[in-house]
Amino acid sequence: MEEINIKLAVFEGPLDLLLHLIKQLEIDVYDIPIAAITEQYMAYIHTMKFLALEVAGEYLVMAATLMAIKSQMLLPKQELAVEIEEYEEDPRDVLVAQLLEYRKYKYAAEQLSEKAEERSLYYTKDPMDVDAYKAQDDHLTANQFNTIDLFMAFQKMIEKKKNRQVLETKITPDENTIDEKMATIQMEMQHVSAKKGRAFDSFFESYNKSEVVVTFMALLELMKKGTIRVEQNDNFSSIMLYPTGIVNE
Repeated sequence: MEEINIKLAVFEGPLDLLLHLIKQLEIDVYDIPIAAITEQYMAYIHTMKFLALEVAGEYLVMAATLMAIKSQMLLPKQELAVEIEEYEEDPRDVLVAQLLEYRKYKYAAEQLSEKAEERSLYYTKDPMDVDAYKAQDDHLTANQFNTIDLFMAFQKMIEKKKNRQVLETKITPDENTIDEKMATIQMEMQHVSAKKGRAFDSFFESYNKSEVVVTFMALLELMKKGTIRVEQNDNFSSIMLYPTGIVNE
C-alpha cells in the first residue's frame, strides 16, 4: 500500500495565507508583530506536513523570509553617536509592500468576480424559477470561506492532541479509503439534528494518524459537495457541522 499523498489548495499562495492570519489576529498590516505571524505561519506549514500534503516551494521561501526578518529584528540596534537621527530601514518594509500590493489586486479580482456573477444573473429568455440554483450557489460560497477556518481549526486540534497523547507519526494503510470514510460520516450525519449539529472535534477521537488524515480529508470533500455545512458563532466557540440534506453521489 502506498502512503497517502494529497494536494490541497486551501490558500492561493503564501501572501494569501499571511493576509488571512493578519485578519484573524486583528493585526495592523503596517505594524506586523513578526514573531507572532511567523509562529502561526510555521504552524500552518507543520500541519500541511502532518497531513502529508505537498508544500509548494513558494511557501517555504516565505517561511525563510519570515525567519530572516524575525532574526533581523532580534538583533540589538546600534546607538548612533550623532545629533541628527538617521533613518533605519524596517526589515518588514518589503513584506508590507508586497502584502499591500497583493491585497489591492486581490480586492480588484474579487470586485470583478462579483460583477461577473451579477452579470450572469441576467437572462434573455423567459423568466424561470431559479431559487434552487441560488440556494446551491450561496451554500457553496459559504463553504469556500469555511474551508480555511476548518483547516486552521484542525491545526489547533492537532496541537491539543499532541499535548495529551502522542500521535502515531507514521501513516500506515488504513482500512477505510476517503470515499468509504465519506460514506460513514454521511450515515452518521443522518442522525444528527439539523439544529444542534455535531462538534468538529468529535470526529477525531482516534489518535491514529492515518485515520485522522483520512477523516479530515473526507470532511473537506463533503463540504465541497455540499453534504455538510460548518458554522461557528465566534472565534472562541466550538465549530459545529450540520447536515444539509444533499445526498452525496
